[in-house]
Amino acid sequence: MSVEHPLGTIIQGSLSQGLEVRLNPDVSVEDMRVGKFLVVQGVRSRFFCLLTDVSLGTANARIIANPPSPNDTLLQQILAGSGTYGTLELSPMLMLTDLPEDFLPHIGNDSNLASFIPQTNSNIQLMPVKTIPSHFSQVYEASERDFRLVFGWEDDPSRCNFSIGQPLDMDVPICIDLERFVERSNGVFGKSGTGKSFLTRLLISGIIRKQAAVNLMFDMHSEYGWEAVSEGKQFSTVKGLRQLFPGQVEIYTLDPASTKRRGVRSAQDLFLSFDQIEIEDIRLVSNELGLSEASLDNANILHSEFGESWILQLLSMSNEDIQTFCLEKQGHKGSIMALQRKLMRLEHLKYIRNACAHNYIDDILQFLDAGKHVVIEFGSQSNLLSYMLVTNMITRRIHGAYVYKAENFLQTKNVLDRPRQLVITIEEAHRFLDSSIVHQTIFGTIAREMRKYFVTLLVVDQRPSGIDNEVMSQIGTRITCLLNDEKDIDAIFTGVSGGQSLRSVLAKLDSKQQALILGHAVPMPVVVRTRAYDQQFYREISDSFCENVPDAEVFATAEKAIADLEF
Repeated sequence: MSVEHPLGTIIQGSLSQGLEVRLNPDVSVEDMRVGKFLVVQGVRSRFFCLLTDVSLGTANARIIANPPSPNDTLLQQILAGSGTYGTLELSPMLMLTDLPEDFLPHIGNDSNLASFIPQTNSNIQLMPVKTIPSHFSQVYEASERDFRLVFGWEDDPSRCNFSIGQPLDMDVPICIDLERFVERSNGVFGKSGTGKSFLTRLLISGIIRKQAAVNLMFDMHSEYGWEAVSEGKQFSTVKGLRQLFPGQVEIYTLDPASTKRRGVRSAQDLFLSFDQIEIEDIRLVSNELGLSEASLDNANILHSEFGESWILQLLSMSNEDIQTFCLEKQGHKGSIMALQRKLMRLEHLKYIRNACAHNYIDDILQFLDAGKHVVIEFGSQSNLLSYMLVTNMITRRIHGAYVYKAENFLQTKNVLDRPRQLVITIEEAHRFLDSSIVHQTIFGTIAREMRKYFVTLLVVDQRPSGIDNEVMSQIGTRITCLLNDEKDIDAIFTGVSGGQSLRSVLAKLDSKQQALILGHAVPMPVVVRTRAYDQQFYREISDSFCENVPDAEVFATAEKAIADLEF
């Protein structure tokens, strides 16, 4: 169907409930798919809309009572368009006012769209929808110009745009504004097997390529730093971020043996010590350790007495020592003994030491300050206890350092003191952001602070319903693959105006390479075929990255790549 040809006519609707379109007789209802991007040409405005529902209608109830025979094609053709017709439900998302004279629906595609848009931007204003088109306004398929006008293009020098995919039925890039994306915490959601990890790797690649922020990734399943297995029937692998951006991505590992078996080059070991573990960290993993509230209360008593060495002191106590301590400090013997037994599990974790002569978290912070991106691999230590404990310990200290830097920048107003924007990626996010613990963890604090201290989250999860509603309402941009559970679908639209009209769109996504994007980084909700993470993407991302970084960094990157090959 040509974009010049009208698809149908507006017959009724409202601002709150959306618009109803009657399809023209020559337009097949089977060509109209939920999530399609359509435009309505009004008298003074052009409305950009999302197709949310498709239905069939009849002009007379007798047609339903006595339908034509399947073999009577002549009668079917006579009824089509007059007695029987298709209808669409559209949700208006944006309106274009003050149309230039040459912006007419019958023009179609320009040969030079990129040059057209800047010339007309001074006369065009994209606005939230506050009215609706009049009766009998014509509906058209969106042209490439429409997509470019709303979502921009990747090479726009005035914007930090990154192509994340294409519309369902066109080969034109859909861009997100990465500067706006990193300003707030964001989420990648979808049930298992829908490609969340590939989407996350795609987003982080864009952030690195456009230098929008530095990244700290807690890689639970060792998928981001080095090559990982691709999804599909045939075995293949995809490149990791270190391979795409050599010299710009550092890998730390909690399991050096696992990292070495996978052939990861130049990864650095990461160790943590008992004196770095605080009560907040233990509270977060209390379910995994089986700790009661009484044990946590007594942990506070121990911390008050022994300070940072409270765990080491507790693990070295005999029953008599515990008895004496409880008499002197009014502790509960049973609770402290239970706490001691449960914390003994930490002694068996490969990365925990009684004391560390070297502060590895300070090293990570130095890399982030230098503009490097850090991936922390867990290897065989990918159980929830290790993932939650390590992620919370490191993030709390990184956040504390950023708070200090942000406050110093606020005082000096010196641009050299401005902290680099930091994006922290966590998986299984509902474990950190559950309503019962979110107010006691650093992740809840970061999500609520938004960009106050230059730190935001990228949460990856298959159960958004497990995330606290207050936190979900603060998620700036939501990139959502297929979800089936009604509670999860409801959670996606928490705090989203007009979210109910998008429920059917989300429920009808394909299980692979499709996502609904809505929020702060895109002008309006849109369904995309996500960009392929393949050889063509590797070439595009590497070429543009070399163009964006200074020559000195290019040489350093090349030297690092050569060192990796020689390793």
